[in-house]
Amino acid sequence: MNISNHTSKTTPRHFLDIHETPATELRKIINLAHTMKKMDRQHLPDHLSLHGDLTVLAMIFEKPSTRTRLSFDMAMRQLGGETTILNANDMQLGRGESIADTAKILSRFVDIVMIRSNSHHDLEELARHASIPVINGLTDFSHPCQVLADIMTFEEYLGPIKGRTVSWVGDGNNMATSWIHAARQFDFTLKLACPKDLSPTGQQLEDINNSGGTIILTSDPGEAVAHSDCVVTDTWVSMGDEDEERRKKLLAPYQVNAALMKKASKNAIFMHCLPAHREEEVTTDIIDGPQSVVFDEAENRLHAQKAVLAWCLQLV
Repeated sequence: MNISNHTSKTTPRHFLDIHETPATELRKIINLAHTMKKMDRQHLPDHLSLHGDLTVLAMIFEKPSTRTRLSFDMAMRQLGGETTILNANDMQLGRGESIADTAKILSRFVDIVMIRSNSHHDLEELARHASIPVINGLTDFSHPCQVLADIMTFEEYLGPIKGRTVSWVGDGNNMATSWIHAARQFDFTLKLACPKDLSPTGQQLEDINNSGGTIILTSDPGEAVAHSDCVVTDTWVSMGDEDEERRKKLLAPYQVNAALMKKASKNAIFMHCLPAHREEEVTTDIIDGPQSVVFDEAENRLHAQKAVLAWCLQLV
């Protein structure tokens, strides 16, 4: 890419959240992900290849990562670019350098940034001061790249997600937030079952109330799962969560097991973003059973990430 990108007057194309990206562009990304998965990665069409340009993705991690690190690394390499990994504790950012200064420095050295951050505010500030695209690899508020991979997986198994029903069972966390955003943008019904003390709040609740009835919040997992096309859950205790035992007690009635899955549609699929804790949020017979698509879902992080990178770099 052009080494003088810091002087470019082109507005960078960030991917920060699903609700901040136009629905038409989200559909373009999903369709591209489907197409790229079918392609031989060695034979991408010229307009989707970075060969000939030294294009570098910087990946910043404030939290440990398996799928995000691997999928973005391999996605960028398959596009013909390169990657560099930066751990926050190894950067001056971890020693008090401002996010604004860090963004300006990154913009002089690399072409695009993905950050897995503890703070959504920090992500937004990085994007505000960067002259290159910034991608949300996960924050305490949302996880949009994961949900794009989930939607891609849903459509591989069940066809277009528009008009269908997805059920979220468990904590009203950052994954739940991105499903809330996706329901409106992709026009499907979302039913969330969360214990009262771990239910969506603040902006999440406002988004639900403004959904026009396409998002339903309940404390009853059976009600949420009834006749659903897809049942989704997540770990009960995420990195940084406190009161582990209290959370497990609150969420025990929300375990996804055979009895709960029977309430869903006959052909319903089960999703989990991983890592999973078998016999906690989901029983072994479900996550390892015929309705589970969790490993296709994990693989599709690669294809969805590749499409997000191509979109941010304006290859499409």
